Amino acid sequence: MGESDTVTDLVAATALDRRLANIVDPIIRGMGFELVRLRLMAGKTRILQIMADRPDGGIEVDDCAEISTTVSAALDVEDPIEDAYVLEVSSPGIDRPLTRLKDFDAWNGYEAKLETRDLIDGRRRFKGVLAGTEGDEVLIEIDQQGGPVTIGLKFDWLSDAKLVLTDELIAETLRVRKASGTYNEADFDEIETDTASEEE
Repeated sequence: MGESDTVTDLVAATALDRRLANIVDPIIRGMGFELVRLRLMAGKTRILQIMADRPDGGIEVDDCAEISTTVSAALDVEDPIEDAYVLEVSSPGIDRPLTRLKDFDAWNGYEAKLETRDLIDGRRRFKGVLAGTEGDEVLIEIDQQGGPVTIGLKFDWLSDAKLVLTDELIAETLRVRKASGTYNEADFDEIETDTASEEE
């Protein structure tokens, strides 16, 4: 993997996360999936969380199990984690994290929450509608006193970014999953329950 292919900070946060991601990423890509995010969580038993998806979306439970088996075998050989750990492989979910520059183009027009490492104009958190990218900047339309304004935040400035769960996002995800044949009604029943409890 060349320097330009090194996994970015939003996919993998710490130096160890990035080392792990650079082992895991080519394995997952070779299986036809994409690495969305990797985190090695601290605790009594460490948890290695891997979030993966298909390039066109719609990863299944069986896919996650297959990834888990293959990645476990590779990490046993590489042995980059000194302590005992549990491997968890999951799908991104509907209110998915945005960890790659291309994600911000893919979800252009949807609401998102962005967080920066340092203060930008006195704030770190920005909520608004994604407006694509321009070079190495993420564009987002935010509400200000004079009305909505589109600002650019350099991708390197971001520490966290995720979609906001909205009716529009749920409808689009449902449409894509039905079109790809990966629709599971139970997933959406659970979302409706969650959103109803948030509104109460």
